Amino acid sequence: MAALTGFSVTIIILAVLILLTLLAGIKTVPQGYGYTVERFGRYTRTLTPGLNLIIPFIDRIGKRINIMEQVLDVPEQEVITRDNASVEADAVAFYQILNPASAAYQVANLEMAILNLTMTNIRSVMGSMDLDELLSNRDSINERLLRVVDLAVEPWGVKVTRIEIKDIRPPNDLVEAMGRQMKAEREKRAQILEAEGSKTAQILRSEGSKQSAILEAEGEREAAFREAEARERLAEAEANATRSVSLAIADGDVAAINYFVAQKYTEAMASIGTAKNSKVVLMPMEASSLIGSLGGIGEIAKEVFGKDGGGQEQATSRRSTPSVRPGNPES
Repeated sequence: MAALTGFSVTIIILAVLILLTLLAGIKTVPQGYGYTVERFGRYTRTLTPGLNLIIPFIDRIGKRINIMEQVLDVPEQEVITRDNASVEADAVAFYQILNPASAAYQVANLEMAILNLTMTNIRSVMGSMDLDELLSNRDSINERLLRVVDLAVEPWGVKVTRIEIKDIRPPNDLVEAMGRQMKAEREKRAQILEAEGSKTAQILRSEGSKQSAILEAEGEREAAFREAEARERLAEAEANATRSVSLAIADGDVAAINYFVAQKYTEAMASIGTAKNSKVVLMPMEASSLIGSLGGIGEIAKEVFGKDGGGQEQATSRRSTPSVRPGNPES
């Protein structure tokens, strides 16, 4: 009974030891983590999320590494720019461990190393820029910081995915000076725009005056051309009339001569009577001379438009009419 009891105890002890050994060799890794395995203090492999087996009492878990993307808050620090302006800036960095073994064994205190590296490069990048460039080129600063820091942490198995400058605060007196400068710059631009507007308006007015003068000159030229054409036609008509009268005189038509003389005589009298500087006109003139001329005109009208009592046109023989000369009532 005693021997059986001792055997039973041995079996139980062996069962417990086997169970403990199995439990020591089974490792469960949660999602988002990577465990390093060390054998006698030396790294051998990395356990991925899920159920994993190791050799009990020989292998052990070394580092439990978070492989999810993490956020690192960069505290505020003072930066002196290239133009000796002092500003305060803070940032935030996002990184992810891609190689747990390198992150565990290549650097001590990985988070502190990334933080100090980011702060140092912020001072370097921002210190190489002027204040105006610094305030207006945050995207460029973020890009340069990301490129430099990511290259520096690559041997540690870390990928820096993003670095963002949260805030840049210049001193209050510098902010006031910048405000005055911005106001002066805007006033300058306003004056430049106003001057350009005045210049454009003057150019347009000059161009309008030029076009107006050109059109006026063209109008005057066209009017002069038409007036000359009218005078030419009038002279041509006068020449034709004179030619007709000359032909009539050559044919011995005395009535045409009397008509021509009476017409010119009447026109001359009308011009004298309507002159603006004439008030009283005194000249030797016999009324019978004008009446005689008018009589000649009447004879011509009778010859051309005379009709008989029955309404038929009568052919009249040409008769000579004694010419009436001014100043000779007896003729």
